[in-house]
Amino acid sequence: MAPLQLVAVFATTLIFMQTTANSQTCPDCFVHSRAAHYPNSEEKGTETGSCGFGTFGATINGGDVSAASDLFRNGLGCGACYQVRCTNSNYCSDKGVTVVITDQGAGDRTDFILSQQAFARMAQTTDAAASLLSLGVVDIEYRRVSCSYPDKNITIKIEESSDNPHYLAFVIWYQQGKRDITAVQLCETQNFVCKLLDRTRGAVWTTTSPPRGPLQIRMLLSDDDGDETWVIPVNNIPENWKSGDTYDSGIQVDA
Repeated sequence: MAPLQLVAVFATTLIFMQTTANSQTCPDCFVHSRAAHYPNSEEKGTETGSCGFGTFGATINGGDVSAASDLFRNGLGCGACYQVRCTNSNYCSDKGVTVVITDQGAGDRTDFILSQQAFARMAQTTDAAASLLSLGVVDIEYRRVSCSYPDKNITIKIEESSDNPHYLAFVIWYQQGKRDITAVQLCETQNFVCKLLDRTRGAVWTTTSPPRGPLQIRMLLSDDDGDETWVIPVNNIPENWKSGDTYDSGIQVDA
């Protein structure tokens, strides 16, 4: 191989290595991908998403929600927030839209399937939004961002399938910050004996034969660097908890 060709190969390899290293060490960098939107007539999200949020999943974040493919991560990605912006300069704004993952789904090589409302918010103008929606699938770039609900504390929603005292299932609403909820403990408030719960689907945590009395739920928050923190709510779930009820944890998580 000629010397100039060797130099070209070396330079290409070096650029590739630098790009790979940057993608691994730059959590705030954008990743290139594609996004579609829900094809139905609903502007907001779905009430039957794989995360188990129900009707809440269609209205959280004002309806700016999305299904995810690989980013769903077997339910670990439920509740995570991403800044998504399309890359067509004729239609797209620099800011894009911030969406919450509430569902699992994949299209034509897409990482996101946005609600129609969120998809349109990537555009510069109303006319540009109509043009974007007509395309159906667009090139995008995205990055993980912190979820923020200034007027809401983390909230526990008891699933309708729950049956006190035999079976408890719940989802966690208003997940905040930029970390994943990787484990959940259910603790007795009298003797502080705790048990790890099962993630049965999406963001739904369950246990059979839950303890009697008021209950404390502890959440393990983990970030990409491997740092883990147990978060303990201020408020407990009362002894007479009922299916369908929601309970305010009394806390917010900023990071």
